[in-house]
Amino acid sequence: ESCPYVPCIFCEECYLLAEQNQLLKHMIIEHKLVIADMKLVADFRRYILYWKKRFAEQPITDFCSVIKTNSEAPLEEQDNYFLLCDVLPEDRLLREQLQQKRLREILEQQQRERYDISFHSMCMFCDQEFTGNRSVVLNHMAREHDFNIGLPDNIVNCCEFLAVLQKKLDNLQCLYCEKVFRDKNTLKDHMRKKQHRRINAKNKEYDKFYIINYLEFGKSWEEVQSEDDRELLDNLEEDWSDWEEHPVCAVCLFCEQQADTTEKLYLHIACLLPSLPGLNFYQQVKLVNFVRREIHHCRCYNCQEKFQSKGELISHMEETKHITLLPARSTWDQPQYYFPTYENDTLLCTLSDSEDLITEDQSEDIPVVSEDISNLKALKQSSVLNQLLSEENKSQEKF
Repeated sequence: ESCPYVPCIFCEECYLLAEQNQLLKHMIIEHKLVIADMKLVADFRRYILYWKKRFAEQPITDFCSVIKTNSEAPLEEQDNYFLLCDVLPEDRLLREQLQQKRLREILEQQQRERYDISFHSMCMFCDQEFTGNRSVVLNHMAREHDFNIGLPDNIVNCCEFLAVLQKKLDNLQCLYCEKVFRDKNTLKDHMRKKQHRRINAKNKEYDKFYIINYLEFGKSWEEVQSEDDRELLDNLEEDWSDWEEHPVCAVCLFCEQQADTTEKLYLHIACLLPSLPGLNFYQQVKLVNFVRREIHHCRCYNCQEKFQSKGELISHMEETKHITLLPARSTWDQPQYYFPTYENDTLLCTLSDSEDLITEDQSEDIPVVSEDISNLKALKQSSVLNQLLSEENKSQEKF
């Protein structure tokens, strides 16, 4: 069962399991046997051993179709090739049985991993150490580093999967485009700027780590997904009046508290942070992103003291009342905080523009001073627009 070698069906030649293409080539050239759709065979070694036994019991012509080549040539130049495929009921049954056996083994392995508490791994991005269940490190990388390889229950052979990804990073290789870089910092910048902190779904190397690729005989995840998409298109004209959208949860600025409505979240945050009066929408966005960034780095945004954990940081900010004090505007009102700290931060979508809340009475109190136009000629000569146009003309003359 654990032998790494696979014998030829007809002779004593053996090949490593990883060299199955060499064995198939050998059987075509030396024994004129062609096996169709080998990619649909779940267990190559068991499949070969089964047919080695059967061919020893009965002639090959009882199982295979005969393909004649050079049929118009002289008899001595003609060749007969034998095709073994799932058109033969016995072959199709064998393939299905191997697929079912592989699926049972994979589901058993996944079940063991699901309840395994001896898991130990390091985060690939921050070197933080995790023990216990595999879901801990996967959820950490998804939440803290926006690196999501899928739900833990959809993954099998997780340790091997993480080892493959870690090896690529150790070789300074991007996980998505798989380009190689000269140093670790360049690789990090590339993956962050290009949003390549994800794996390439087209890479067949990762298929064996996802349960979906074992569910249906002869179908990859892409084929299963395309069938689901076709079903959706076929049902477009159905009545969707009873559709209920699941609420999107927004996360608190300071802790892991989530709320399915903005009102609940604001009530929770209001206990920690006062309202944001006089800030327009873009200023609120910058402030939220700034606070998110500081909390992520476990740093107090008022005194800049760093802590080992978020729990220690929040305790400090509550004790010193720093949590109720807005940080100095010069620290957060900067263009760099237009960009969210966390991708798809739902809290940013719930912000409202305080300028929209100004009542008509308040707007009427704002004085509007008209420009003195008694001397239009002097006004045009001293106009800022006139100066800008003059400077632009001079710059064009230089070129």
